[in-house]
This record gives sequence, structure tokens and C-alpha cells, in this order.
Amino acid sequence: MKTHAGERVRAVILLSGGLDSTLAARMIADQGIDLFALHFTSPFCTCSRPAGTASGEAPGAGCHSQAQIVSGRMGIPIRTVSKGKEYIDIVRNPRHGRGSAMNPCIDCRIFTLRKAKEYMEEIGARFLVTGEVVGQRPMSQRVDALRVIEKHSGCAGLVLRPLSARHLEPTIPEREGWVDREKMLDIVGRSRKEQIRLAEDWSIGDYPCPAGGCLLTDKTFSVKVRDLLDHCPSPDMADLRLLKVGRHFRMPDGRKVIVGRDEAENRRLEALGRGKLRVYVAEGFPGPSIGINGTGGEAPAELLSRFFTRYSKPGTQPPFRVREVDGATERELFLPADPDFSEVERALLC
Repeated sequence: MKTHAGERVRAVILLSGGLDSTLAARMIADQGIDLFALHFTSPFCTCSRPAGTASGEAPGAGCHSQAQIVSGRMGIPIRTVSKGKEYIDIVRNPRHGRGSAMNPCIDCRIFTLRKAKEYMEEIGARFLVTGEVVGQRPMSQRVDALRVIEKHSGCAGLVLRPLSARHLEPTIPEREGWVDREKMLDIVGRSRKEQIRLAEDWSIGDYPCPAGGCLLTDKTFSVKVRDLLDHCPSPDMADLRLLKVGRHFRMPDGRKVIVGRDEAENRRLEALGRGKLRVYVAEGFPGPSIGINGTGGEAPAELLSRFFTRYSKPGTQPPFRVREVDGATERELFLPADPDFSEVERALLC
């Protein structure tokens, strides 16, 4: 699309890699707009990544990979932004409140649109594009919430939502004639039938996260998030990734204990916990890997005995041969059984 001066119009699309943002990108690109994609990564994304690398994350997995695939197929340059400390501060204290769990959906959207506007101004783009659908998400995609988000992000009139545009007031790009409003859609609500039909018509497949998702909306997971923020003033990315691994316990003395639930979680706990937790690995018997922070001094043998007794395979005979990994230091321990694990059960977060 060219302006009267012959200059091509640029826009920034918030590209998640899911179906809605992919369709929105296609609709606007087909109108001759030069798109530039902005993709946000979050430790709370529901898209899974298998373990296997030193960081516990496998490359080429999850919605980050899908966003790269979509941008590559469409020839759209893409920039990835990690939601870091600034975002964690929002989760800790959202100005506009939370949903039913720890999800600060309105503040989250304000955050992403502010970042997108900065990128828009940096590259000389004229407006922003999102795959949002009115009424699809109960907290952040109501019409009144969209207005609040645009106001507080400084993006009033700049955000084009092609899937629902004809259900909303015309935006600046529509009023200026940079895009044709008549080619926009008026989808409303949570059904995805129309999006799936469009994907079939346009031969768009391989969209693993049709709606996307955030673990902060999960009440069970949110218990672990709240506990971490209550006990850790400045959590880093390893702390946040560890929330996705294993059973979590907060002991009466403040120690955090994480117990792997299967072999994959054991390996991931060992990788993510290195240098952050003391990790105790079962040697020669079917038991979990266990990470403990705030230990100091000698290994907490009594506590470990209770956890290994509780979570090792039934019938495992003590003593438990365990390898302690504390940073670059390793040593071997032999632990007796301890069937008094009532303290363990009381300390379970989830």
C-alpha cells in the first residue's frame, strides 16, 4: 500500500504464532501493507517445550518457533521480545487488577502495546495490528477493556483488529484509507469456527496454539507463582521456568523443595536447578530428583529421607543412594527410610 506521496505504509503486527494473529497478518499483507512482526516470549506460555538442552528448553519448539515459521513463510521480518523483570513487576502488582487467578490481563496487554508502539516509531510504521477478537477473552477483549488498554498504552486509534474490525469503531488506518474496512471481518465471541474455515480456505495449517494461552490463568499454577513472588523479591528466568517442573513444597522454615514427577522432569530439574538449588539425584533406584534451596551447611538428611521415602517407587529398599549436586560440586549420600512424611504432605503447594 502506498500513500499519496508514493511511500509504502508499514505496520507492526503482534504475532503470537497462533491462528488468529496468523490470519490477521495474512489479511493485512494482502492489502499491500509492509508488515513487521513483534513476538513476545513468556515463561508462562502454555505451549510446551520438551527438555533436552542445558537450559532445560529445546530449541525449535513452542509458539516462538511457530511465530518464526509464520513470519518466514510470509516474508515478514520478526523481532522477539522477552517478558523480563518489568513484566514480573506487573504480575506482582497489576494496576488494573487480575482475573480469577494471577493473570494481569489488562496490564499485560498495555505492556505489549507500549512495546509495540516503541517498535512502530523506531521503524517508521503507521499503525499496529493484532489478532484479537472481541469477546474471545473475558477480561482483556471486551470492548470497554480494549478502550482502557488503548488509552493507557498511548495507542488510541492505532490498533487495527482485522478479525473484529467491523464490530468496532474505525481506526486511523481505516479512516486514512491505508486499509479497506470493507475487507475486514466482524467476528465476535469465543467460537473459532470462522477462523478455522478461513484457515482451510487459505491453506493455513500447522497452528499448534490456535488460541494461545497463559498459565497465569490457571488457579493451581498461580499458587506456585504467588508463593515465589512472596518469597523471592527478584526472581530470574530460571526461577520462573522451574515453576513448570515437578511438585512444589514450601517448608515451615521457608525452604523451597521441588520434586520431579518423571524422568523428563528429573532431567529438567537437574538442568534448571544447577547453580541455583542443591539437587539430589536418585542413583541406582527408581526415585525422583529433588531440588532444595536455602539449605546451607550439611545436606538436610532427615528431610530428604522423608521425600525419597514418599516419592520413590513403592518397594524401593533403603538406604537410598543419592548424588548431591551443588553447583560444580558433587558428593554421594546414603539416606535411611523415614515414613513420617506428614510434614511433607502439609507443605505441598501443587
